[in-house]
Amino acid sequence: MSRRWPYNGLLLAILWLFVRGVDLTPIRLLEEFIIGLGVGMSIAFFFRRFFSDHSAFTGTVQVVPYATLYVLTFLWELLTANIDVARRTLAPSMPIDPAVVEVPLRVRTPLAITTIANSITLTPGTLTMDYDDDTNTLYVHSIDGSDLDGITDPIRRWEDYALVIFDEELKPGDPAPQARITAETEPAAAVNGGELHG
Repeated sequence: MSRRWPYNGLLLAILWLFVRGVDLTPIRLLEEFIIGLGVGMSIAFFFRRFFSDHSAFTGTVQVVPYATLYVLTFLWELLTANIDVARRTLAPSMPIDPAVVEVPLRVRTPLAITTIANSITLTPGTLTMDYDDDTNTLYVHSIDGSDLDGITDPIRRWEDYALVIFDEELKPGDPAPQARITAETEPAAAVNGGELHG
């Protein structure tokens, strides 16, 4: 029987925050984290017999700093993206140049892919539209397709941390496949379709 289930429960609680898409208020974050902790610990305890003593995650000492960096980076991107979308919405010229970006990933495990895809969707201005299992690629809609690096840089940072958190084969700093814009969409479609709130 694995004794590592509390660590798995803690990671499930952190994942819960991303899946739920909570408001960035301390009380709301704490409330959802406590709920996630209850759900995550219960699931991890119930399935503890199915885990081997060798966890799918790297050692806790190594994982915790990267998980913390992931959360902090996500919160920063969430804050700056909210400000950017508000500025674009209030600007008289409505500076929107939407596009769909093809982002090949280095992470391979379903949990890592899901975590990154949800992080993209929860960040205003971007939306994960689809995932191609054959090419391990996310298709991301952005309200500003003119800045490819601005779209992919946060994703690559999250991916660097996820490579460690989920004990992936590749490591942070390994070359990432080139992202590219696959389609440009009309600004009106982006506004009416709700991607502004992505």
